[in-house]
Order: sequence, then C-alpha cells, then structure tokens
Amino acid sequence: MLEKDLNHDPSDALKAAFRRHASGVAVITTKSESGDPVGFTATSMTSLGSNPAFVTFNVSQGSSSWPALSRATHLALHMLGSENLGLAKKMAEDQAKRFADSDWEFSEFGLPVFRDATAVLFAKVREFHPVAQNAVFVAEVLSGKLGKLDKGLLYFQRSYFNPADTAL
Repeated sequence: MLEKDLNHDPSDALKAAFRRHASGVAVITTKSESGDPVGFTATSMTSLGSNPAFVTFNVSQGSSSWPALSRATHLALHMLGSENLGLAKKMAEDQAKRFADSDWEFSEFGLPVFRDATAVLFAKVREFHPVAQNAVFVAEVLSGKLGKLDKGLLYFQRSYFNPADTAL
C-alpha cells in the first residue's frame, strides 16, 4: 500500500522511488584524447531498440569520466554478472585505481575492455543531450562479444544483488 503523505520534494521523491527499482549493472569505457583508458559503473544503461541496435545511458557532467565521454566517438559497453561485483565496485570508486589492475586490455577497436565481463558491445556514439547537470547518450551497437554466462548483477537499495535461482 502506498504511503498516505505525498513527498513534495521532486529530488527526494525520485531518489526514494528509484532505490526501490532494481537496475542491471554495466561498465562503460572509452579513451581520453591522450589515449588513456576512461570508464565508470552505470546502472542507467538500457536497450533503446534492436532494429537498429541502439543503447542509451545517462551520466553526470560532473563525473570524472565526463571530459572523455563528451568527446568520445566510440564506447565499450560491458554487461556485468554477479562474478563481476569487484569490477562494478572498482569502476564506481577512485578513478586513479580503475585501470590499475591487469584485468583489462585494449580491444581490436582501441577501446579498453575488461576480459571477464559477461558481454561487451562495441558502439558508436550517435548523439548526447545535455540535460541540466547530466547528459543522455545514444549509442549505435556495431558488434559484440559474449563472455561467461553468469547470474545477473543488480543494483537495488544502494547495494548489489544477484537474482534468485527460480524464475517467477
């Protein structure tokens, strides 16, 4: 049953509602103008359609990845499974540590790719739209690779989870 009182603070209402909405977890990578790897953990990535194949995601213009993303032409979009929990956490923390380990390599497209992701899509940035302090990206999928099949990794109530073994 819904609460009786209405939350009149739009920001607070949105945050509270989306904490109750489980999201898949992805890592998005590209490279800076100097060729350095750049990336972050995203829970906003979703399919925009399959014909043509498009994905969309959101990012804050204040994020450490923003300067590279705002100039990027191509991206690597990593879908994560429950065995990628450490990667999800690492890519959400200090940017100086995100590529410090040897768990990634430059792909055939020159993009930084984490080898243990459950899947990676290579995409071309079609457009992005600044909206207040954020931006909405639309990327066209060019190709992809599958990794090990794994349980999904979900973000819910500010924590990571994997789904139950039983389908509903």
